[in-house]
Amino acid sequence: MKNPDEFTEILMLRHFSSLQEKEKRHYAAVEAQKLGHGGRKYISDLFGISEYRIRTGIQELENPALLADIPQGKQRCFGGGRKKRRSTS
Repeated sequence: MKNPDEFTEILMLRHFSSLQEKEKRHYAAVEAQKLGHGGRKYISDLFGISEYRIRTGIQELENPALLADIPQGKQRCFGGGRKKRRSTS
């Protein structure tokens, strides 16, 4: 695996920080795949994300059916995310 130079890392971090949640997973997955062996660990450390998040991005890119459940213009499946706080009184 050949690591990108420092300038390229800065550009990658700038681009990564401007993306939405799903786009971040997919971008990290593509970059990790390009680097080959050790790429997931390197990208995980560079972007400060978990390797699980990268694996999820790879799975979504390899199997587009996983993304079919996500409504257009949304980041999560219906019912995903934090539940609303209910009042107790």
